[in-house]
Amino acid sequence: MTALFLTLVAVTGWLNARTLKLPHGVAMLFVGMAGAIAILALGRIAPSFAHQVLAAATGANFAQTVLGYLLAFLLFAGAMQVDLAELRRRTLSVWTLATLGVVASTVIVGVGLWLLAEGLGLSLPLPWALVFGALISPTDPIAVLAAVRHGHLSGALRAILQGEALFNDGVGIVVFTALVAFASGAAPSPLQALTSVFVQSAGGLALGSIAGFVVVRAMHAIDDFIVEVTLTLALATGVYAGAQALHLSGPIAVVGAGLLIGDEHTRAAMTETTHAYLRSFWTLVDEVLNALLFLLLGLQLFTMALQPHLAGFCLGAAALVLATRFAIVLPWGAFLHLRREERGANVILAWGGLHGALSVALALSLPPGPARPLILAATYAVATISVALQGLTFAPLTRWLDGRRRKAAS
Repeated sequence: MTALFLTLVAVTGWLNARTLKLPHGVAMLFVGMAGAIAILALGRIAPSFAHQVLAAATGANFAQTVLGYLLAFLLFAGAMQVDLAELRRRTLSVWTLATLGVVASTVIVGVGLWLLAEGLGLSLPLPWALVFGALISPTDPIAVLAAVRHGHLSGALRAILQGEALFNDGVGIVVFTALVAFASGAAPSPLQALTSVFVQSAGGLALGSIAGFVVVRAMHAIDDFIVEVTLTLALATGVYAGAQALHLSGPIAVVGAGLLIGDEHTRAAMTETTHAYLRSFWTLVDEVLNALLFLLLGLQLFTMALQPHLAGFCLGAAALVLATRFAIVLPWGAFLHLRREERGANVILAWGGLHGALSVALALSLPPGPARPLILAATYAVATISVALQGLTFAPLTRWLDGRRRKAAS
């Protein structure tokens, strides 16, 4: 199955580069969804074959693949692309969006989805609606970084979108875990939940930064690009696994390590040859795993069992999430606009807050129950609409706004 997936990634990438030239992740998502629909249709002719493929797709365990294997590599590779100096200048914006922004969005989206379900006659208790709010509120780092890479953005907006996406998923996972426990019958106190978020986030960042510093010092002592690239590979997997074992945030730990390795000041610890190989290796890892992840996301249409009567609920959820995103980023976008750092800052910050595979993985990790099918359907709809619609239009939107800004300045 792995060989088949990698072959699809390679063939689809080649065809897309030759013809449509869509964003790579969007092309993979479409191919995955088309493949799922085709095999489901073929199931009417050859049910046993469709059943075998369905069993293979569901047996891949998308949640475990994303959270257990791919996330560490993708976050590390993504963090290496960030301008750490610019990120430090935007610390307040990034951390407030990644913490207060996630919490506020969780509440607004959760209550809104609960009211939407009530209005449509669907049974979705408020605690489980808040669980949906928690898993969908963090922007997806993989989807966001892929979109930002092709956008025409100022350094400020690029750093805010990248930093928020890299850090808010760690916060979101902690909030999600606490709310799942609450919805399942446990009752952690708000103070307990707040303390857990702080300890796991700060502890993960400290662990990643310390481990990254040790690896940088080790790289400075040698001149062997193979060993040095291997050290970064061990760093990405080691801090993620170590943080999980210590009950700290693995995503934030690996982001902290990746930021340090990708920092311009770290280049003094390596030769130009090592730096070139290091960048090339992690760029390749990022592109291949990114493509594979979006292909798997499209294939998850197999497992969703989307019902036609839920179409209004799913579209309402997508509209609710996008409207909430605009409301959350409004203060930061207005601030940047007033300082004339970026025209259309609100639109860029809101439209660039994509949701994707991470939210679907969290939804698939939910325990069985009557609320799970509703949450799965809403999550998959929001993620696919976000990746397809926002992912396709983000770069043209930023080019248009950049053109307006240049025209106004001339």
